[in-house]
Amino acid sequence: MSDALINGLAGAGGGIIAQLITYPLQTVNTRQQTDRDPKKEKKKAGTVEQMYQVVQHEGWGRLYGGLTPSLVGTACSQGVYYYFYQIFRSKAEATALRRKKEGAGDGSVGMLSSLMVAAMSGCVNVLLTNPIWVVVTRMQTHTKKSPSNKVEPIVGGNEPPPFGTSNAVQEVFDEAGVWGFWKGVFPTLVMVSNPSIQFMLYETLLKNLKQRRALSNSNKGVTALEVFLLGALAKLGATVVTYPLLVVKSRLQAKQVIGVDKKHQYKGTLDAILKMIRYEGFHGFYKGMSTKIVQSVLAAAVLFMVKEELVNGARWLLLKEAAKSKLS
Repeated sequence: MSDALINGLAGAGGGIIAQLITYPLQTVNTRQQTDRDPKKEKKKAGTVEQMYQVVQHEGWGRLYGGLTPSLVGTACSQGVYYYFYQIFRSKAEATALRRKKEGAGDGSVGMLSSLMVAAMSGCVNVLLTNPIWVVVTRMQTHTKKSPSNKVEPIVGGNEPPPFGTSNAVQEVFDEAGVWGFWKGVFPTLVMVSNPSIQFMLYETLLKNLKQRRALSNSNKGVTALEVFLLGALAKLGATVVTYPLLVVKSRLQAKQVIGVDKKHQYKGTLDAILKMIRYEGFHGFYKGMSTKIVQSVLAAAVLFMVKEELVNGARWLLLKEAAKSKLS
């Protein structure tokens, strides 16, 4: 099994576990990002209160709306990302070693090269998986509406009308055809800088930690807790920088309500940005940011920790099998 495949499968496994743990926060955050009602701004509810409101009015299941396609999307995204990341990373490392032999550089992959590797991996991932995330956004933002267009509380334990993956797919197709599944792809491609910054920070922090250990002649390896903390710090930095693009992407991928004020309808990325600046101000680009920071930092930390453990476990098993083969 190749190192790229091991990293791809480990990334998919880590992503699924992180998604299961943090999904309710993700659902609430998507609703915060796509909320365009100025009246709600005046009586803004906290994350926990909003989660309670979703449960009270729509049932527990709505906190996990779109979970199935989201898990599929997470597995695909992480698998694709880590697979191509490892391939591009290996080529970058080979180039660095070749340059060292030629008398240029120290043989290590620099910060700029790490950024380029992460960016290329992210672009491939976005182009292949964007349709899945459009469907997930539709399912996360779908609410039980009354004829007056108000969310009604659940009475007697009745669940909201079913709105599954097939419903979301049909809704997107009816609204914009096949190209509707690539809504928000431009800001998402620009947002490739998020994992690029994240992995650049993570690998820089990890490299510095290992160098300090080497200088102090310590044989202690990097622990799972340290990987967790490094992953959290890296994701925090990346999220703060790129959050406005995430809000624009969610606005574009959410259902465009026909017959309402045109300031709430977006023709494209630039139109969305201009209307948000005009009608909501710059603070509109940071709606739900506190929720996102908690969700994304926790998810990234869990992902890095689980992925590293899975990679180490897989390599250990392969070495064990190789040793058995030699003995036999």
